[in-house]
Amino acid sequence: MIKSKEKAIALAHAALEKKAHDTEVIEIKALSDIADYFLVCSADSDRGVKTIVDNIEQKLKEIGERAIGVEGYTEGRWVLIDAVDVVVHVFYEPVRRFYDIEGLWIDAPRIKLPFEEQFPNQSKSLEKDYG
Repeated sequence: MIKSKEKAIALAHAALEKKAHDTEVIEIKALSDIADYFLVCSADSDRGVKTIVDNIEQKLKEIGERAIGVEGYTEGRWVLIDAVDVVVHVFYEPVRRFYDIEGLWIDAPRIKLPFEEQFPNQSKSLEKDYG
């Protein structure tokens, strides 16, 4: 079985392959019992959200895992994928700004993705002011 950090990174890569942006892996294991990591990313449309989700689910199958739940896919505004130790949030950009998941977990460490340079369109367009 793959370790939770490696799973989170693999799923982040799958999201970026389908043009996700503002992708963050947040380590929450010391702060919550619900999961070890959150993966949060955005798309520019509901169709983009669904494309990212489909690729993440495919990656889960490839690594011998599966989601135990997927919520919000039909609407494509905010899809939550429960992969047990990794919870994925794929947002349509305006919805992400409204809910500000990262702001709720500001004290949680962020994991540097080893392949960020491969995805130049992975902008940090979210303007965050948590101070």
